[in-house]
Formats: sequence, structure tokens, C-alpha cells
Amino acid sequence: MDLAALHDEIVAHSGCGFEPCEKATRMVPGEGSPDAAVMFVGEAPGANEDRLGRPFVGRAGMLLEELLEAAGMRREDVWITNVVKARPPKNRDPRATEVAHCMPWLETEVELISPRVIVPLGRHALKHFAPAAKIAEVHGTLLHERLFPLYHPAAAMYNQSLRATLFDDARALGSVLR
Repeated sequence: MDLAALHDEIVAHSGCGFEPCEKATRMVPGEGSPDAAVMFVGEAPGANEDRLGRPFVGRAGMLLEELLEAAGMRREDVWITNVVKARPPKNRDPRATEVAHCMPWLETEVELISPRVIVPLGRHALKHFAPAAKIAEVHGTLLHERLFPLYHPAAAMYNQSLRATLFDDARALGSVLR
């Protein structure tokens, strides 16, 4: 499978019985550079992503773009995706069965992109790469030679005290990549 086929499979997905997939306006595949050295992985699409069918295009996405700039990157040079490819109703946390349902797509993205660094955004995304890790303890550090967890941009929008930390961590990511 290549990225175009994966994209088409995700976009066309329906009728599986899982609530997010059944209720979503649009499925939200990952996007970005197929040669990306860095892959950013969020938890699940929000309302704007559901409406547009693209990851991180709402307020959290605007902050992510600022973080990319602080790290010396541009959106078009990285891969941006989510663990779950459909918005859970009322923006609830995805259930374990819904995550498991979507994991083959994420695993395929990781395999096809083969990024040098994977950046889980927030505790929910981190859980799928390092189940025992706590975001408050590992954010802004390189784990397992390939993971560089960051707080989710939305967390900094709700808790302004995290904003400076998030930007410090983004600059640290840029240093790791250089």
C-alpha cells in the first residue's frame, strides 16, 4: 500500500459500526510530506478537522504551526496525523476499541513515512507509543531514540501556563533534529 491508497481507504471508510466513524462528517487521514523526517500524532480530529477532512486545521492547528516555526520546520515538511481518524461525538475521548480499530492505519502511516522522530501530542497519543510514560514527566525529551512527546497544543490553549513550556519543548525538538 502507498500513501495515496491509504488516504483513499481512510476517506472512503464507513459502515464499520464504530460510533466516531459512523457519526463523522468526514474521515481525517494524515497529510504532509511523504518524505517527512518528523511525524506529529494527535489523538483525534476536532470539529474543524471533521468539517474539512484535514488534521490540525482549527485553533490547535494554528498553534501547532507556530510550534513548528519555533522548531525550525514548516507544516508542508512534516507529516501530521491522529491516532483515531474520525471525530468522537461531542469531542469525547476515543474508546479503546475505537483506537484499536484505527491503529492499523496509524501503523501503516508510520511504516510508509518512516520518520526519524515521532512527536506524540498529548497524553492520549503518547499512550499508544509509550504506555507507561506520563506526558508531564517526559515532554520535551527524546525517548526510545525516536519519540519526542509534546503537550497537545490544545492543552496550552486551556492552560496558558503550559504555553511557554510547549514553545521551549518545540525549540528543543528543533535542536534534536539539527
